Amino acid sequence: MSGPIVVAALYQFVTLSDYVELRTPLRDAMVEFGIKGTLLLAQEGINGTVSGTREGIDSLLGWLKRDARFAGLDHKESYCDAHPFYRTKVKLKKEIVTLGVDGVDPNKAVGTYVEPEDWNALISDPEVLLIDTRNDYEVAIGTFKGAIDPKTTTFREFPEYVKQHFDPKRHKKVAMFCTGGIRCEKASSYMLGEGYAEVFHLKGGILKYLETMPKEQSLWEGDCFVFDQRVSVGHDLEPGEYTLCYGCGEPVSAADRAGDKFENGVRCPRCWDSLSEETLKSARERQHQIDLAKARGEPHPLGFDARQARREG
Repeated sequence: MSGPIVVAALYQFVTLSDYVELRTPLRDAMVEFGIKGTLLLAQEGINGTVSGTREGIDSLLGWLKRDARFAGLDHKESYCDAHPFYRTKVKLKKEIVTLGVDGVDPNKAVGTYVEPEDWNALISDPEVLLIDTRNDYEVAIGTFKGAIDPKTTTFREFPEYVKQHFDPKRHKKVAMFCTGGIRCEKASSYMLGEGYAEVFHLKGGILKYLETMPKEQSLWEGDCFVFDQRVSVGHDLEPGEYTLCYGCGEPVSAADRAGDKFENGVRCPRCWDSLSEETLKSARERQHQIDLAKARGEPHPLGFDARQARREG
């Protein structure tokens, strides 16, 4: 394998009445092209993050776009030295991003897209309510200056937060953002349905902003959490300083790792006193197997931690 590994985050809201039948041929294509990672299929569309060689990613995108329904497929790319995923999966879901509210359909109504180069001017307007639609552990390591953190643990909690804290009669302009843009498609569609008149969202999400906006002009503060083994990225999508705690699934900073309450691959300050002896024993054995695999120059046989998968909602 030559050249860097391409990491492609992709999604599209589009009606797929045959999404169940698409699963096997899509997975077969991913395997044929050497693609790792997970794609989600639902009647409302496709979503996921995958990795592969330049040729492999181009082949997968070409395969998808041969289906006219995927002509508008949105994808963003970054690069790393090795596959951030170890498995190839296609999962069937009720929603490609789980809001849990019936009738919300970005294919019918969605907020106004704002290009990254126009985002600073919008969120600097004092009349604009700026909402981070991501979950609490993501917001904790970075967000836009002045953004409201709903402190949700899953995206399903977002509608209730909106109902309790905001009012379409008072909040005339709302701007929202998320990692790659997909959550905001759902969130903006939901808020339009709730009567909010002007709803904006960052096109391409934080990742496109960090790729596009020069650091000296940026209003972003911190790192951006990503759902692969890089854990976080910064401007120009360079890997950030965070790793993942396999005890609780939370991002761990360099300062955390340097402290007394950190055991690599086992626990961090957040879960130091909360894990059972059985869990600690299992985690230590898991880390031992990872270390052995690394010493042999082999990929970790257990793959990426399962806790991360549950975070994707």
